[in-house]
Amino acid sequence: MPRSADGKYEKILRASIEVISEKGLDKASVSDIVKKAGVAQGTFYLYFSSKIALIPAIADSLFTETLERVKGRIREGQDFWDVIKVIIDETFIITSEHTDVIVLCYSGLAFDHSMEKWNSIYKPYYNWLEDILIKAIQDGLVISDINVKLMARTIINLIENSAERFYISREQEENLDVFKDETFNFIKRSLAKR
Repeated sequence: MPRSADGKYEKILRASIEVISEKGLDKASVSDIVKKAGVAQGTFYLYFSSKIALIPAIADSLFTETLERVKGRIREGQDFWDVIKVIIDETFIITSEHTDVIVLCYSGLAFDHSMEKWNSIYKPYYNWLEDILIKAIQDGLVISDINVKLMARTIINLIENSAERFYISREQEENLDVFKDETFNFIKRSLAKR
């Protein structure tokens, strides 16, 4: 998606997330979005052909925000297992803050049948975690006989699925900390070098 030097693209995207979170996709109108963004309706159509065209951009924005928040909480040389805890924590926070929008993104991208879009959206996140995993293997913290590329994807997908089960499926028999701890413990038991 093209970015704008004047920030209008980002304003439209942020406004879209807010309006869709409040009203849902069906009830959200382009005029609601542009009013919230403080831009002309024609400006919306410079960047997006329709409301549905917003979905990949919203998904990209949310996953970029997740990665930035994760990176913002990690210190140089931080222990791999602490990094996993940060990923879990931030994923649960983002999922809690944007539950309806995340559901919309999944349904919209699935409707669009676009695995290429998913892969391009997730690629920076996957690549970043691959590098973290390689270092953890080198440091002797993680077993070495794994496919790093596949494992990075599996970890991210597992954490997201756990957060979604808690917030979207409303599987809240256990409290949030128990859910997050079990997700962490599963990953650690699966990957820790013994």
